[in-house]
Amino acid sequence: MSDYSLNNEKGGPRQAAGRDALGYQFLRRLAKLLLSVFYRQVEVVGLEHVPARGPLVLVANHHNALVDPLLLLATIPRPLVPIAKAPLFRHLLIAPFLRLIGAIPVRRAQDPECGPAGPRAEANPSRNGAALARAIAALQQGEAILIFPEGASQPEPTVLPLRTGAARIVLGAERAAGGSLGVTVLPVGLVYHRPAEFRTGRAVVTIGRPVATADLGARLDGAPEEAVRRLTDRMAQTLRRLIVDANDQETLRLLQLAERLWRQESGAPSPGAAARTAWMRQVLQAARYLGAHEPARLEGFRRELERYSRDLERAGLTGRELALSYPPGVVARYALREGLWLLLGLPLARLGIAIHLLPYQLTRLAVRLGRPDPDEVATWKISAGAVLYPLCWVLEGLAAWAVGGGWLLALFLAALVPAGLVALAWQARLARVRRDARGFLHFLVHRDLHERLLARRRALVAEMEALAALVPEPVLSGEEAP
Repeated sequence: MSDYSLNNEKGGPRQAAGRDALGYQFLRRLAKLLLSVFYRQVEVVGLEHVPARGPLVLVANHHNALVDPLLLLATIPRPLVPIAKAPLFRHLLIAPFLRLIGAIPVRRAQDPECGPAGPRAEANPSRNGAALARAIAALQQGEAILIFPEGASQPEPTVLPLRTGAARIVLGAERAAGGSLGVTVLPVGLVYHRPAEFRTGRAVVTIGRPVATADLGARLDGAPEEAVRRLTDRMAQTLRRLIVDANDQETLRLLQLAERLWRQESGAPSPGAAARTAWMRQVLQAARYLGAHEPARLEGFRRELERYSRDLERAGLTGRELALSYPPGVVARYALREGLWLLLGLPLARLGIAIHLLPYQLTRLAVRLGRPDPDEVATWKISAGAVLYPLCWVLEGLAAWAVGGGWLLALFLAALVPAGLVALAWQARLARVRRDARGFLHFLVHRDLHERLLARRRALVAEMEALAALVPEPVLSGEEAP
């Protein structure tokens, strides 16, 4: 296991034909900047599985529209050749970047039908021969292809049935080289927590071990379709093991709640997002086993967990406050420390809020008017912000110049970044203080409710441990199917 910072850099193989090397590095740095600003935390696990050179096909699940490829461009240390749906190459904002990095367009059955060869011709997936040839040529040059084999983005925490395109590219390249090319097929699981929330969301990139392909070489001539099917099935199985394959958002929410309960009750320190994701995958494995062997008991636990969640929300608590005893000295020191920090940071925070209020509100308005699907909200926020924030900064700078001349413009430019960062930290701290204050007041007024909720939490964790004891170790470790 390894973690990877968004600031890490590594070299890669030579750039593919049709790609601007400087343009690719520019887009990669831009992706890192946007993601580091938007998400509170981005973690990468399994970076050691990425080969330094040689033909590579990355296959990833697709939950978060254009944020998914941005995340991989930013974190995978090799230049990637993305395979993207054809309509994006007509998008005013996105198309130039796709061409800049040498992306390959493919046409799907559900894409709008248009084109000079007739309306049906361009929408027909069978006309992707040129795209397949370009992808195979890139692999023959030792490049890395990025593809989302589900064929579409969707917000639910599961893997849709995979299209066969990724397998056809891999096996087509091997067949063209007589089976000696040695393409590495690397599965990548993308997991998000609150993916569309600014500075609250987190992302985890889990890179798995290469998918086995060596045994499929003998089938390339005699049974190529069977080889395609087998490789596609293997990709799907490995991707499901790399994400939290919870099927729906409610189950994922309950998994996240169960993880918090266990951590709060055990007193364990808050883990990284990757460790949290691995814990939820293990619990999901256990739940599938229990669903087959102890369905009534598992369903009873889920109902109690849902009831606890509703009561906790109704009380306005997050759960962290339940075990706190609030000694007077601790409360006084906390109030003094946090009050001083908020008071001293207020002037610069107010300046930062004032500078960034207009682009923030315009970005919100753009997202509201656009009414994106749930899996596209983060894409809309990042894309709109990338355009509106610099535009508003230019206009505000011109206004500063017009009002106060060069000195006011210099002051504006000097305050732009630090005031914005202080404003973000100040608002996050204020939100935390409000939560803590609400929990403290609730504790003073409703001590009996705190005690009852705490007792229910202990009972839920005890039942979790009892259920886990019923699950064979090979199932928990993932060595055996549930």
